[in-house]
Amino acid sequence: MTSVSGAGATQQTAATAAQRNTVDYQSFLKLLVAQAQNQDPTNPTDSTQYLSQLASFSSVEQGVQMNQKLETLLSSSRLAQVNGLIGRQLISGDGATSGVVAFVTLSGADIVATLESGESLVVGDGVSIGPA
Repeated sequence: MTSVSGAGATQQTAATAAQRNTVDYQSFLKLLVAQAQNQDPTNPTDSTQYLSQLASFSSVEQGVQMNQKLETLLSSSRLAQVNGLIGRQLISGDGATSGVVAFVTLSGADIVATLESGESLVVGDGVSIGPA
């Protein structure tokens, strides 16, 4: 059986991390309104500072969204690359492990190929890939 697993978990983990590290746009606007309501009436804050903060937040939010889209694109690219390993012959750098790839698992930054013999091989430096 040939399969590729792990990409969904990678995308989900990246999305969860991005959600934890960002404040949504509505929260920022609530904070901005609260700041305006609680400012000292005898010494009001310059309105250009509000616009500057809003523009900065918008820029950061666009950057976060772009990073999320790039993560998705990179995950898709990795899936396409590892899919090409299934059915191919792999030989470890030291030659101790070799065989035909049955399936591939994406584990963080590592690509782990499980051979038809049941052995696992991390695809990295020194690994040779050839036709089955």
